[in-house]
Amino acid sequence: MSAPFANYQNEIYLTGTTGARPPFTTDLVGLEAAAREVLDPQAYGYVAGSAGSTSTARANRAAFERWRIVPRMLRDVSRRDQSTTVLGASMPAPVLLAPVGVQTIVHPDGELASARAAAALGLVFIHSTAAAHSIEQVAEASGDGQRWYQLYWPNDRAVATSLVGRAEAAGYSALVVTLDTFVLGWRPTDLDTAYLPFLRSVGIANYLTDPAFNAPLGADAEDVDKVLRWAGIFGDPSLTWDDLAWLREQTSLPVVLKGILHPDDARAAVDAGVDGLVVSNHGGRQVDGAIASLDALPAVLEAVGGAVPVLLDSGVRTGADVVKAVSLGAAAVLYGRPYIYGLGLGGQAGVEHVLRCLLGETDVTMALSGRATLADLGPDVLTTT
Repeated sequence: MSAPFANYQNEIYLTGTTGARPPFTTDLVGLEAAAREVLDPQAYGYVAGSAGSTSTARANRAAFERWRIVPRMLRDVSRRDQSTTVLGASMPAPVLLAPVGVQTIVHPDGELASARAAAALGLVFIHSTAAAHSIEQVAEASGDGQRWYQLYWPNDRAVATSLVGRAEAAGYSALVVTLDTFVLGWRPTDLDTAYLPFLRSVGIANYLTDPAFNAPLGADAEDVDKVLRWAGIFGDPSLTWDDLAWLREQTSLPVVLKGILHPDDARAAVDAGVDGLVVSNHGGRQVDGAIASLDALPAVLEAVGGAVPVLLDSGVRTGADVVKAVSLGAAAVLYGRPYIYGLGLGGQAGVEHVLRCLLGETDVTMALSGRATLADLGPDVLTTT
């Protein structure tokens, strides 16, 4: 059995005897403020910003705060294990790196650094369609690491087929289809500075390297022509549940739908034969005033009835949050903004630090709560305020 993740704090304390300090904060909630000090204001605003009044982002955090952990005593927790398997992916903890686009706006290595960090810790990296590095570049950086591909389903079917085929050929083992972003949410932080990196050719590397995307463009196409083509095909608001059958025909990969919040949509997804769900409100970036993901989780789980794994994102910050989400039935969580703050603070080393802090804090929280494995986590772990 591998060393417990909680050993990271022992490393920090031991190096402290020589006068050394952690290069970045270990306060996973405090990462945002630390990153704000070093990031370009527009880049910081793009990452940290949310839709409208930020009501949904605040609701995500409030939902986690309402649930409280009830520790149990004198239960043998000397050997702890967070490992699990989701859609055939064996992982040392119920944590995946959420698909986050345009990562080079916070660090030049962008997704390459994040993929390497995930691989170093054995975690699944989910590569965004809206990335600043291509499907193949990230696959190379990931090496033997496990990776999934997130699809923003374009209205050009040839491009959709090509993106999915490239991901499958490059060793991605699942397809995560984001449903809630066929148009961008109303984001005042970005609107007030008129900042959208894609219109500056940042975050469209997967398109620019795609033969189906480039097919209608001439060899001498200007950057503006490429950006306009991207803008014209990015989303497809006409999609319905019937279109999932077409997507399934394009790939043999497991298909996971991201953005499910209503139990009826969960049932429709299962009826459509998908392989997994992510309960998500896109970190509060799409619909202002939406239900918190954690609040939506119980009804979605009930609707699914165990037919497919249900994951969760939006608002996850700490190890306690991971324990709460898994205790309420999530198979795993997708972790987003905090690792991007780590990327901005220190590249790959910053991402690894943030992830080790998260896994270490989860380990400590389980131990001090009297739970040794994920199987020990259930609704009885929690109470509400």
